[in-house]
Amino acid sequence: MLLNWTVMILYNYFSAMFVGPGYVPLGWTPEKSQDCMYLQYCKVCQSYKAPRSHHCRKCNRCVMKMDHHCPWINNCCGYQNHASFTLFLLLAPLGCIHASFIFVMTMYTQLYNRISFGWSSVKIDMSAAKRDPRPIIPFGLSAFAASLFALGLALGTTIAVGMLFIIQMKVILTNKTSIESWIEEKAKDRIQYYQTGEIFIFPYDMGSKWKNFKQVFTWSGIPEGDGLDWPVRDGCHQYSLTIEQLKQKADKRVRSVRYRAVEDYSGVCCPVTKGVKTFFTTPCTEEPRIALSKGDLILATRGLKHWMYGEKILDSAADGGIRERGWFPRKCVEKCQYDSETDQPVDGEKKNR
Repeated sequence: MLLNWTVMILYNYFSAMFVGPGYVPLGWTPEKSQDCMYLQYCKVCQSYKAPRSHHCRKCNRCVMKMDHHCPWINNCCGYQNHASFTLFLLLAPLGCIHASFIFVMTMYTQLYNRISFGWSSVKIDMSAAKRDPRPIIPFGLSAFAASLFALGLALGTTIAVGMLFIIQMKVILTNKTSIESWIEEKAKDRIQYYQTGEIFIFPYDMGSKWKNFKQVFTWSGIPEGDGLDWPVRDGCHQYSLTIEQLKQKADKRVRSVRYRAVEDYSGVCCPVTKGVKTFFTTPCTEEPRIALSKGDLILATRGLKHWMYGEKILDSAADGGIRERGWFPRKCVEKCQYDSETDQPVDGEKKNR
């Protein structure tokens, strides 16, 4: 049984790794040319981003139904490997629970034969078993320490991977990836900020957990659809989510604040020369840092107390300039005279936009 767990765990692990999430074809465009206005364009892949797809900086491709990039499989979790990845997260804790049971029973039976109870103390003799002088496998102090260490690893894996499995099952049953959940939260914030009165409905939740489940897990092992076109619930548009993404992108451009670099920054993760607080409060994220030279212009979109995230303007063109995104120390920049990428709109104008 333990060997069976091992085979199934490794099979699903390598399937998730080598099958991959599925990528949007390079140069892809929708069948109807008028639908391009609802989609974002990826300059790296030279194609439009299909619904539910996102560009992964690690894979350097647009991934279909991207949930996240997993460093443990060195690949993204997406459309094609979501089922294999989730099964791996299920089988690994089950195999570890089985192994934990074996370790516990082994240590119990071996220690039971070595414990003697006196009037005032309990003594454990690890040299040999008292009741069974011929054990099948010698169990000394080193074997006990190894079993105890393996038990800790098994229990730790069960808890950590089990929590990831619960998160992925929530993603599958709601048919809403981690990125899409973040988009939905930003949609609510945008509507509340501008008080537009519109209602955003997530289009890909079919309203039934079983229907959402069947989109990922099938008898053939191949997920439903082609990863480019997705069924939507009644009352929603095929491009409802992508339209919302375009609105959020335009809103981010309006809210962005322009800064100018006053100090050089090499782009290291934990800069020593930028202060102790900057060193110890570096953002715990996989997002990159950007190197700054004195005089560079940056459009900041969000920030922490000692760090900011934004886009460095490399091209002076008003629109369509090439930008490099990442974190940089707040100490290295100062705010420009005007506070947005365009002109200097007042608060009322921002509210209307």
